[in-house]
Amino acid sequence: MTGRVALANLYADLDARLGALRRDASCLDASRAVVERALGDGKAYYGINTGFGVLANQRISDAQVAELQRNLILSHAVGVGEPLPRAIASLMLKLKVHALAQGFSGVSRTTFERLLWLDEQGLVPMIPSRGSVGASGDLAPLAHLALPLLGQGKLWAEGEDQPQPAGDVLRSRGVEPIALQAKDGLALINGTQLMSAHGAFALHRALHLVKLADVIAAMSLEALQGSVAPFDPRIADLRPHPGHAAVAHNIRELLIDSEILESHRDCGKVQDPYSLRCVPQVHGASRDALAHGSAVVETEINSVTDNPLVFGDGAIVSGGNFHGQPLALVIDYAAIALAELASISERRCYLLLGGHDGLPRLLMKETGVNSGFMIPQYTAAALVSENKVLCHPASVDSIPTCLGQEDHVSMGSIGALKLLQVLKNVEHVLAIEMMTAAQALDYRLPLKAGRGVVTAHEYIRSRIPHREADGVFHDDLAGALSLVQTPVVIDTLADAGTELR
Repeated sequence: MTGRVALANLYADLDARLGALRRDASCLDASRAVVERALGDGKAYYGINTGFGVLANQRISDAQVAELQRNLILSHAVGVGEPLPRAIASLMLKLKVHALAQGFSGVSRTTFERLLWLDEQGLVPMIPSRGSVGASGDLAPLAHLALPLLGQGKLWAEGEDQPQPAGDVLRSRGVEPIALQAKDGLALINGTQLMSAHGAFALHRALHLVKLADVIAAMSLEALQGSVAPFDPRIADLRPHPGHAAVAHNIRELLIDSEILESHRDCGKVQDPYSLRCVPQVHGASRDALAHGSAVVETEINSVTDNPLVFGDGAIVSGGNFHGQPLALVIDYAAIALAELASISERRCYLLLGGHDGLPRLLMKETGVNSGFMIPQYTAAALVSENKVLCHPASVDSIPTCLGQEDHVSMGSIGALKLLQVLKNVEHVLAIEMMTAAQALDYRLPLKAGRGVVTAHEYIRSRIPHREADGVFHDDLAGALSLVQTPVVIDTLADAGTELR
């Protein structure tokens, strides 16, 4: 079946794809017919009528083929640790269906349609987060994804906080577990869906996050009476990295009609600190790294990462498309790129507290009795320091498994879990800068900031109050975080005429 999922339109594309498959899953028929013919030709085919991994040379009788596939799921469901977030587990399910629908896995219609049914019903498998080394696919996590087909494991239902035993959920909906057929189990657990779901989730979120980082930086720049000169397009032309040019353009757009800029045009200040002056270089480098990662992840979620692969000419070919190395490298790279957005953001938070150029120290008029915005910066510093540990690349490690048959592994699954935590930390740090910069901009009134900055500032102020006395900053931060985690500020700017790259 044709149809490509674009990362920029991830969820809508996947839902459209799965909707089409519910109407017509004939894309499976050709490869399934190849598997059915292979079962009768007397030859050995890996994972269809042989054991797995180091047991690949052990032939399985025709009478045991179905038992082989069931045992594969049961034996590999050895994940541990806290469950993956429901959003990630749901995305894994959708990506697994999308991968099988490419028509090169030979999966049976019965198994495929049960996966589709789970998604249609809003049922999400509970998947422990640890247990994959990112090599023969994400074996243990995908085995847990497949367990509910057998009436095993647990499922989250829509509107329920706790997962329930899958067998109970199926019975409550009048559905019986299915029996896996030849090749089904292997098709279910071979694949990179844990890694690719994490990568797709984080990089899809980053599409608006990089723009929002520019908006927040522009707010801080205006509050600190920084210079617009470093954003001159002629500077970008001499070092033509695309991210640099895009960030410089965004800052210039946000500062159009700034009264604050005009008020200090002849102040005599020569240069701003790097966290203001080098925003195009730092934010731009992160953008370029994330763009590369996004391209790799988009390729991956539209790929077939099963083994063996089943071709229309009748060939069943064993290879290594399940190996997570392409993802492992860019997941580590993406974590570093995101972490840098937080690192420079925290430095701007620090600058905003220093009482520079007429701003009150710690951004409150009466400090001493009030601590002001001192402690939110502590939290930002803690998260930036945590990211330094999390950004140690997982992909430089490998440890042999399967008695040496799988002698080089990607560890992309480890990087994937770290990437998700880095993303959360970055979002919190940007939220802290957002509310800190908004507080600082309040003190520049009645002078107006640039048109785009004013739009963003006013929207933020409609959700988060100005503070002249200490309060529960946790609540303000929660409000700011809700703005960071969605494209609402970017959409508001676009509606007001400020289009960002």
